[in-house]
Amino acid sequence: MVTMDKIVSLCKRRGFVFQGSEIYGGLGGTWDYGPVGSLLKKNLKDWWWDDMVSKRDDIVGVDAAIIMNPRVWEASGHVEGFADTLVECKICHIRLRVDKELEIKQHEQMHVNAEEGKVAWTDPKKFNILMKAQVGVLESDKKDIYLRGEITPGVHVNFKNITDSTRVRIPFGVAQIGKAFRNEITPGNFIFRSREFEQMEVQFYVRPDIGESMKWFEYWKKNRMDWFEKLGFKREKLRFRDHRDDERAFYAKAATDIEYEAPWGWDEMMGIHHRSDWDLTRHQEFSGKDLSYRDPETGETFIPWDIETSSGVDRPLMFLLIDSYFEDDKRVVLKLHPRLAPYKVAVFPLIANKPDLVKKADTIYHHLKLEVGLSTSWDARGNIGKRYYAQDEIGTPWCVTVDYKTLEDDTVTVRSRDTAKQERISLSKLDSYFTAKLN
Repeated sequence: MVTMDKIVSLCKRRGFVFQGSEIYGGLGGTWDYGPVGSLLKKNLKDWWWDDMVSKRDDIVGVDAAIIMNPRVWEASGHVEGFADTLVECKICHIRLRVDKELEIKQHEQMHVNAEEGKVAWTDPKKFNILMKAQVGVLESDKKDIYLRGEITPGVHVNFKNITDSTRVRIPFGVAQIGKAFRNEITPGNFIFRSREFEQMEVQFYVRPDIGESMKWFEYWKKNRMDWFEKLGFKREKLRFRDHRDDERAFYAKAATDIEYEAPWGWDEMMGIHHRSDWDLTRHQEFSGKDLSYRDPETGETFIPWDIETSSGVDRPLMFLLIDSYFEDDKRVVLKLHPRLAPYKVAVFPLIANKPDLVKKADTIYHHLKLEVGLSTSWDARGNIGKRYYAQDEIGTPWCVTVDYKTLEDDTVTVRSRDTAKQERISLSKLDSYFTAKLN
């Protein structure tokens, strides 16, 4: 059974994720991605960008500033309404979100199990989770600003710049990947809810027509579910959950989450939201700038509606680790899709203190890494079995071992991560072998 303790331990042991500023005792809700984790994260973002931008003609990209004029957050409603409603446990004083009924029940049971009595809760209170900062050289002249609570407004405030500087026409989308910050009162479940995190979003602008816009809403629901399946997620672990009327924003015409069945239960991985014209209308009102769109063929002018697909980077990454985790009595394996795997290949000399084997393995390693362009790992520590198992835990799909037979006939052993089976491959065919496997 996959537990969060196993995932957290693996992440620390193999260099996926570390506690932020750990040597100083850490800072709650902050995480550092290690050498292996940063590669996995890059591969996930690259695949998303390739799927959303590079291979489409109707989506362009932006990279907006993290620090923005504070009026942006007033217009977007974050200053007034970006808040969590929390209750506080009167026994241990931890605060939990009112809408997280399962977490509240688990917390109550914890105190019962500890024989500390029944939990009494404070009245619900709202806490704004925008993270404040200041700009200005002199202390007396510093101005209060906010670190962005989400990356969405960076697209909307550039709507006119994008339509004026490109040839995009409705319907079209704008993609963005970037950091966001929230003063989470109750960060938890490892990297699931953090104070600093990364998002991948597309704001897809359509005509203000309910029929056409709902067709796009349904299109993006299917498109995103299909993509998660392409990443390798087990379909039975994914589901749609439509927002109830009482939890959907007043301006939203529809909202759906794609949820994953985590060790603690079903929880949100990404959202698809029909935001109507709320964002552009608000930014037009607060900025005084015309953010309407003029159809070049009909001359019609209107404020477009927005279909948003919003995903974190950290949550899908964590769920991928959970979903691909496999163990038996011999080994732990991350059966990641090869395209996502931090390293595609690992190269070993069979015996680390034999110069002729090391030299030959080093030549193959640098050829695959520099000439073929594969993300390749080198390991010459300990016995060969331990090296295989280490690469299994990292998720490396194939291991190449150089032995004495290699010196005789220029063949190597290629071991599969998923099956642990080995086959003999000629060095002259090694490039095409991996190219075929990856494709």
